[in-house]
Amino acid sequence: MRVLIIAIGLATASASAVLAQFGNPAGLAPDTRMQSPGVLAPNQTNTQDRLFAQLATAGGSAEVAFGKLAGDKAQNPAVKDFARMMIDDHGAANKKLMDVSDKSKIPVPDTLDKDHEKLRQELIKLDGAKFDLAYIRGQVVEHQKTAQLLEWEIGSGEDAELQRFAAETLPTVFHHLEVARDLVAELTGPASAQADLPAAKTK
Repeated sequence: MRVLIIAIGLATASASAVLAQFGNPAGLAPDTRMQSPGVLAPNQTNTQDRLFAQLATAGGSAEVAFGKLAGDKAQNPAVKDFARMMIDDHGAANKKLMDVSDKSKIPVPDTLDKDHEKLRQELIKLDGAKFDLAYIRGQVVEHQKTAQLLEWEIGSGEDAELQRFAAETLPTVFHHLEVARDLVAELTGPASAQADLPAAKTK
């Protein structure tokens, strides 16, 4: 927990430090237009920006889809609460990302990609405690990937608005990751394991 809190603090500090550096001059695409010498025209993109927008949209859409599924299937109230947070937070982030992608003329997917659809189908087959644990464990992995993706865009992107979106979203993703890890510990802890044991027979 302490390591994660430190990581969140460092990531937030790093994101703040690059606010004045948005529009990465080291990663400019050959056809980049300048508003004035040394100042990028708005919504300039490089390969990293375009790949980021596509991957982040796919991941964000999956978070909402999985959250809706968990809202229906989860049995643990804390897991249901987490699922609602995913729908609200990632739904809002998805809208912001869509707006920036539209302005930057980056085509993004409007359906789940093959890998996320496969995960969704696997979750559909589960119920009760098995669903809860599989869903939350998956959320730990997904948020680790998302955090790395956001950090990559902050450091390597060219589009200042996309970089700003990544910097503003990163602390929220770290918070989600912390909550998901705590839930995994709760669902797999001694109390949970005891609850899964068969009831003692009465003599």
